[in-house]
Amino acid sequence: MLNYLISIIEGLLVIVPALLSVAFVTISERKTMASMQRRLGPNAVGYLGLLQAFADALKLLLKEYVAPTQANIILFFLGPVLTLIFSLLGYLVIPFGSGIFISDYSLGLLYMLAVGSISGYGILLAG
Repeated sequence: MLNYLISIIEGLLVIVPALLSVAFVTISERKTMASMQRRLGPNAVGYLGLLQAFADALKLLLKEYVAPTQANIILFFLGPVLTLIFSLLGYLVIPFGSGIFISDYSLGLLYMLAVGSISGYGILLAG
């Protein structure tokens, strides 16, 4: 039981910083694009707009559900879920330090290419 709890904590210690880094890279991209267009960009939430990623996540969670009437509802929801899952599965073989990894595959590069190509199907399903 303790080994499972330690494995879950180790997985969270890898996945949470990865998701946070994606959120803050998105914020920096939005700020860069705003400066290129000579506007302010996200700066209202938190100090210099650093909490904008959390505000965007909250907004997405509280949005009203809208689905096309002619769409297959199962595939419409399955597309973004597949994209997220297979994008996160790519982090399994990345070594984050000396001896710090989630899974040790001998063919890690081939695994990353395969998982990365499957995540494209989620984008096609969502469209």
